[in-house]
Amino acid sequence: MLRIFLFFTFILSIAFTDRYAFCSTAAPIEVVVEGEAVGSDLESPREVLERAKADAQRKAIEQAVGSFIRSHTVVSNSQLAEDLIYARVRGRIDKLELLSQWRDKEDPNRFFVKVKATVAPQMPSADEGLQLKAGLSRSELVEGDELSLQYQASADCFVYIFVIGADNSVTQLLPNSVIRNNLIKAGQSQTFPPEGSGIRLAALLQPGQPKAKTTEKIKLIATKKEEPLLQLGFQEGFKVYDARSTGLASDLLRRLAQLDPGDWGEATVAYTIAPRKQ
Repeated sequence: MLRIFLFFTFILSIAFTDRYAFCSTAAPIEVVVEGEAVGSDLESPREVLERAKADAQRKAIEQAVGSFIRSHTVVSNSQLAEDLIYARVRGRIDKLELLSQWRDKEDPNRFFVKVKATVAPQMPSADEGLQLKAGLSRSELVEGDELSLQYQASADCFVYIFVIGADNSVTQLLPNSVIRNNLIKAGQSQTFPPEGSGIRLAALLQPGQPKAKTTEKIKLIATKKEEPLLQLGFQEGFKVYDARSTGLASDLLRRLAQLDPGDWGEATVAYTIAPRKQ
């Protein structure tokens, strides 16, 4: 029987109010970018230049949002439960200055512009995206206690489950080599581990650490489409990511930032583990 030992305290925390407020008051970002467009004999130079400006504006938003995410990104996998909200950032151009424009010497139908744009980071509304509800069979555990996770989503989606352990390592629970199908239906309550899977979740204080109560977290991420990036490396058992590594967290942020904010959601639950009295 496959046994997974976990160490936690879980309380549902889909409360992103403070972070949304922070992002809404973040300082605008100034970028300089170039845009281009290729016209035809049926278009006037003015029309092609307008398309080049539109291309520059798109690039300005992409560059500014990328800079904002990098400046607020996680520094280690152990922060996975805290920072994915920044992947929802989008941008709004508050000021646009045309610095120069020119025509390609070799291709007279190709036009270029250079602009300076001031882009304000924007967050989508707090209720936008997939809504996840999650809870544990119990949130205060003693060594050896078994537990299960219950969850459901507002729409059909693929759910990925991670545990952030007492040593700040991250273990992906779902999908795994035993349960590869992580698609769930809207409104249907799910349990992990599912009955008959042969998987057990048991609380265990880590060897070498003080015999004291510890707190850990479980992160759930749901996407409307299956994301192969999150399923790499599950040929055997459960994938574990080192606490000091940034590979998992940075890959997730990069991929989620490419998705529409309405196409994914997240939830975090926490639990405590206390030593068993002798």
